[in-house]
Amino acid sequence: MTQDLLKFLDESTCCFTAAANIVRRLEAAGFKRLDMRDKWPILHVGSKYYVTKNDSAVFAFIVGSQPEAGYKIISAHSDSPCFRVKPHPEMFSEGGIVRLNTEVYGGPILYTWFDRPLSLAGRVVLRSDDPMNPLTRIIDLNRPLMAIPHLAIHFNRGVNDGNPLSRQRDMMPVLGRLKDDCEKNNLLINLLAEHIGCEVADILDFDLCTYPVEKAMLFGLDNEFLSSGRIDDLEMVHCALCALIDSAKASANQRMTRVMAIFDNEETGSGTKQGAASPVLRSILERVNKALGGCHDHFLRGVAASFMISADNGHGLHPNYESKQDPTNHPILGNGPVIKSNANCKYMTDADSAAVFRGICERAGVPVQTFVNNSDIAGGSTLGNILTSQIELRGVDMGAPQWAMHSCRETAAVADHLYTLRAFTEFYNL
Repeated sequence: MTQDLLKFLDESTCCFTAAANIVRRLEAAGFKRLDMRDKWPILHVGSKYYVTKNDSAVFAFIVGSQPEAGYKIISAHSDSPCFRVKPHPEMFSEGGIVRLNTEVYGGPILYTWFDRPLSLAGRVVLRSDDPMNPLTRIIDLNRPLMAIPHLAIHFNRGVNDGNPLSRQRDMMPVLGRLKDDCEKNNLLINLLAEHIGCEVADILDFDLCTYPVEKAMLFGLDNEFLSSGRIDDLEMVHCALCALIDSAKASANQRMTRVMAIFDNEETGSGTKQGAASPVLRSILERVNKALGGCHDHFLRGVAASFMISADNGHGLHPNYESKQDPTNHPILGNGPVIKSNANCKYMTDADSAAVFRGICERAGVPVQTFVNNSDIAGGSTLGNILTSQIELRGVDMGAPQWAMHSCRETAAVADHLYTLRAFTEFYNL
């Protein structure tokens, strides 16, 4: 399972390739695609389906027998902090050096991106016969293509004493060096067209993300740690996906409908049609209810009976910065998944939902930890409390503990991944 996680992380280089990777695995497990634009068929107990949104969010479910019995939901997100390529990105410097103009996506730790081989992945949108429905190609250039070089210490002697960075000046990746006779127009578009095998004129637009090309790997005395980009939140995506597929093998006939909801744009506030602040999950659940023959009352009763695990990784106790954590609620890497709570409702967790998740972990033989922010340090929020503005779900915010969240390379513990997978599988099989 650990090697499968490494493979999943390496193949899921941005939200678009992550979604495509999830879809491939779902289809291999017998899940069938549904389109929100179509009339859905009558859904039968144990049947398996998925829906995509914007090529970057995926919602999969195994149909239960009673719409009013509700939904067992695990949610996570496909996106990670990175740099997105701006339109007309080529920037030319003396000597033919070409940089790409990029924009920061989310909240990355900027200086961790310096001096690493980077590539590009995302989607390219192509001309079609129907202007309302252009063609989409999910791509991954999958080779060292760029780097963001650091300024030498000789020109910035105080760099180790603090180094304020300009996102526009300091963080532009170098794409290459042109020969004198090279055409400077549309360098990136030409590169994309060659990769896809299409005409340059057919490319209408793109959503492209940078990512480091170093592979995910294990380290530590006993290979107990995992080092990779995008652990937040693809580790939880992998757990949810594997648990859903495994639960379908174990039991096809359940009263409750099992749901996996992988949203996009959590790192920027979830305020998109494919984000948790949109009605997308509610719309899908309503369609499931209707296709099961349920009425509006069945749907409302089902929501009231539902439970959601909002899975987004948390902050493990950093051995060099122990004072940053709460004195009594600081999770240790390798000691199990973390229940996250906050007095100001940044998380959806309360005593009731925490007790439910503790009970699930107990049944699965999984240790569980708690995370609460140090009261002098403001924390972030995640999917759970955002989703409750659209659908009044009972649920818990949790995740695996990790170090260096939003770094270009993050660290997590192998044991926590296996613990979380066991807990998720137990939840779906209840």
